Amino acid sequence: MTLKLTRFDIVDFLKTEEDILAYLAVVAEDNDPAFFARSLGHVARARGMSQLARETGISRMGLIKALSAEGNPSFATITKVLDALGYRIDIVRKGFPARMGGSESDQRAQDGQYTEAPEAVSR
Repeated sequence: MTLKLTRFDIVDFLKTEEDILAYLAVVAEDNDPAFFARSLGHVARARGMSQLARETGISRMGLIKALSAEGNPSFATITKVLDALGYRIDIVRKGFPARMGGSESDQRAQDGQYTEAPEAVSR
């Protein structure tokens, strides 16, 4: 009996929007910009790099390079890619459990915990 192994590729597991959201949320928790950029590259491959290039206005090869292990994309590139993928960056305190799919304030509003804009946080 011969055992056949295949190379692991995370893209094979990014089939649904829920898969992608969970993956990006977990990666973001590491607070590693290079790892996050590379992970966006995985999502871009799962969604279709050519389509993403059209939506961001960045060339396909530019995206491949920027979102590779050797890439060093600008913050503007990261936000363009996230926007084209339908995501945004939310800032939460470390250790504060935020639900996937929206910020904590979005979630409080959805849960009916307040109907007006939240007051500014004082220092």
